[in-house]
Amino acid sequence: MISRKAKIYAGSLYDLAAEEGLEERILEDLRQMSAAVRDIEGYVKLLSSPAVPLEERKALLKEAWQQAVHPYSLNFACLLLDNGMAAELSDCASEYKRRFDEAHGILQVTAISAVPLTEEERERLIRAVGQRTGKKVELTEKTDASLIGGMRLEMDGKAYEDSVSSHLDALRRLLEENK
Repeated sequence: MISRKAKIYAGSLYDLAAEEGLEERILEDLRQMSAAVRDIEGYVKLLSSPAVPLEERKALLKEAWQQAVHPYSLNFACLLLDNGMAAELSDCASEYKRRFDEAHGILQVTAISAVPLTEEERERLIRAVGQRTGKKVELTEKTDASLIGGMRLEMDGKAYEDSVSSHLDALRRLLEENK
């Protein structure tokens, strides 16, 4: 769960980026920085360590990112360091992305199926969800063999399931109720 502070910080950064027409650039910067924090072992620990003076941690951050990201993104990361929130960079990136999606009419959809979707199924699903919601769909696909067949869709914090396993579960409950 994203902290209230991370939501406030990311929201403020988004508002600034939107005002300056930099939403996509800052989004990409946050993706890169968040990936580094996630993928480089010990990186967040180093940035958060009180054993390393704050100014040294900020100098390391600037050295690593100054040529790669917009100054707003780098200043934002330094602000997180200043406030002991280096570990929340990924949460800030997630909240920024949520705000970006909201402002641009993008809906994040996760499709979970027993087998990978074909290109035709993928396109049909994106088109159908887009028509129903009036939003641009960004689809993430996962497979789960326990579904047996059919699909589960997750979007806007809700799950919609029409899988063989869900139908079998419903039938099992119905039979148990009518014993």
